[in-house]
Amino acid sequence: MKEYLKTWDLMRVLRLAIGIFIIVQSVITKDWLFVGAGVLFSLMPIMNIGCCGASGCNTPVRKSNGKNEEVSYEKIR
Repeated sequence: MKEYLKTWDLMRVLRLAIGIFIIVQSVITKDWLFVGAGVLFSLMPIMNIGCCGASGCNTPVRKSNGKNEEVSYEKIR
């Protein structure tokens, strides 16, 4: 368990706390739809997944060919 918790950072703990808070508040107000949302938000940090999944938010690194092309601009009136 200690090895599992070593990889947790502040943001992951915060996401879990918010998910638990949503569950507790929705049970208190008997709003059962939000219990599902709270469970979803609690499972995401536990399973270490995010909205993008599988590094979907990464942008490809563009390789430079070493040439700097000069950009020309036209004046529009």
